[in-house]
Amino acid sequence: MKKIAIFASGNGSNAEHISRYFFQKDSAEVHLILTNNPNAGVLARAEDLNISAVVFNREEFSGSDKINDLLLAAEIDFIVLAGFLWLVPLNILRAFRNKIVNIHPALLPKYGGKGMYGSRVHEAVIASGDSKSGITIHYVNEKYDDGQIIFQAEVAVKPTDTADRLAAKIHELEHAYFPVVIEEVVEKL
Repeated sequence: MKKIAIFASGNGSNAEHISRYFFQKDSAEVHLILTNNPNAGVLARAEDLNISAVVFNREEFSGSDKINDLLLAAEIDFIVLAGFLWLVPLNILRAFRNKIVNIHPALLPKYGGKGMYGSRVHEAVIASGDSKSGITIHYVNEKYDDGQIIFQAEVAVKPTDTADRLAAKIHELEHAYFPVVIEEVVEKL
């Protein structure tokens, strides 16, 4: 069984959904949840799910090998970024080459890059007048939202949509597709 680590910075609804999805599978399990935010809602979700959680700071993540060593010691096979807002350092990218995926709440390459997350993305889509948005699941590299695209799903943006309404539509896509795509990628390892 493959071991997955999830990195999240916020509420953690995707982390919980992914974890529950893999409770029913024999192919992989969420073994560890990591966050850079000691107040993140994902910590309570990890506790409820009986999954080990780790809180770390920037120095531990990108200024040392502490987190990379932790992942290797836990024999993690695959990393998922689910609402994680920091750039992944090179030591982790090298140790987990082509084994780290992220989900972005827009159709990349549009509305990606540093600072483009959460409501900022949805507000930009609404302001642009685009008729569609969606999700992009991609491999992680040394740049924000720049890795090879694995999967995209679209949703219509109506003229009456607000950023909050669009966010709700995007969230539905995330829950429907992210665990399934993760499973497909992990099965190829």
